[in-house]
Amino acid sequence: MNCKKPSAVLFPLLLLALCVPAAQADDGTGHVTLGAGADYSTGKYGTAFNTDIWDVPLSVGYEADRWSVKLTVPYISISGASDVIPGVGRVKNSNPHGRGHGKGNSGGGGTPPPPTTVTSGSASGLGDVVAQATYGLVRNDDAQFGLDLTGKIKFGTADENKGLGTGKNDYGVNLDTYKGFGPWTAFGGVGWTKYGSSTFIPLHNGWNANVGAGYKLSDTDSVGAYYYYREKISDAGFAQRELTGYWNHHFSDALRLQAYALAGFSDGSPDWGVGASLKYAF
Repeated sequence: MNCKKPSAVLFPLLLLALCVPAAQADDGTGHVTLGAGADYSTGKYGTAFNTDIWDVPLSVGYEADRWSVKLTVPYISISGASDVIPGVGRVKNSNPHGRGHGKGNSGGGGTPPPPTTVTSGSASGLGDVVAQATYGLVRNDDAQFGLDLTGKIKFGTADENKGLGTGKNDYGVNLDTYKGFGPWTAFGGVGWTKYGSSTFIPLHNGWNANVGAGYKLSDTDSVGAYYYYREKISDAGFAQRELTGYWNHHFSDALRLQAYALAGFSDGSPDWGVGASLKYAF
């Protein structure tokens, strides 16, 4: 692990530690949440290579009254085009030590190819640690209506020399709303992210949006689907367009399972993906 990484991991841990007491003081009650999951996606992203990505996130959070905070630490494994970065898509990656460019990343050796050449390789390791906090601006249970504001920091803890990340921090804000109609719930949101840009991987800031609906099948099960869009953030990349269907199951008040499948409709998104996660509250 690069020597600059530990401090980048410790800072979000400190941030979470500071946020938890603040959230608890607001109401005096709350609960800790633990989460674990596995996600797989595959696609060409406009390149000549198929890129497969495994993401195994672990999370810890705290929820109290209108506040919630969460810290996510993922393990990433990727095999495919050197110009595809997990969570970003296709970029112009001129890093001469990038995935597939040098010895140890793709199994080859010798002189790295020109930075503009898209190669293929495999790598795995720590992904980008993400810290986020959400506040419920509006909560009306009688009207089944809510409006949430979320701030998020993605720390550049993933190794940019392995093509696991950009090596830079991202800062985002999202505004999300929902409205219930009996067993149905309509939801949507809009967000903006300041993406960390570097000499090797230049990026633009970008907007994203989502819209969807969910249906409560029973006290323990619900299903839904949503459409997600993110504008183009790299000159070499594409906008993201994807549709995701999900299923939620509550084993108890404390334990919940979520599974999903997605289909991409642009070169900015994977062709398809699946995943599942467990969340436990205590």
